[in-house]
Amino acid sequence: MEQIFNLYWEAIFDAAFKKIGDENVAQDITQEIFISLWEHREQVIISGGLAAYLHGAVKFKVINHFRNTTVKDGHKAELATLMNQRYADSADDLLILKDAQQKVEEALMLLPERMRLVVTMSRKQEKSIKEIASELNVSVQTVKNQITSAMKLLKKSLS
Repeated sequence: MEQIFNLYWEAIFDAAFKKIGDENVAQDITQEIFISLWEHREQVIISGGLAAYLHGAVKFKVINHFRNTTVKDGHKAELATLMNQRYADSADDLLILKDAQQKVEEALMLLPERMRLVVTMSRKQEKSIKEIASELNVSVQTVKNQITSAMKLLKKSLS
């Protein structure tokens, strides 16, 4: 289990951080995934590879996080953005999703240019924090700080 943790921790953390934008929450999600894997190691059946299983766990933990935060804080646009369109069953859901996406795009345009670039590279182009730092010639921590600040500003403008 220690080898699995050492091999996958950073990739799982990066995936969670990329979706959440909050280092502490991403660490919590990563820790919860590995704890759950350890606690259910006898019952877990993994088909399709461990990496795919862990990334799927990240997806569901992130959705649950936003679902819980949305209920508490009223940030419905973030949850709608995370949801994949194939899960939208009705025309109303599609309209709500499109409206939420438009609001997120408008909120993104209010961000400072550099911050908007970092968020776009992270969320839309799905680049890792390390890739963004390398391309922009800045430190990994600077990218993390930019994403965290951007998420706070987006939450504020969307609430």
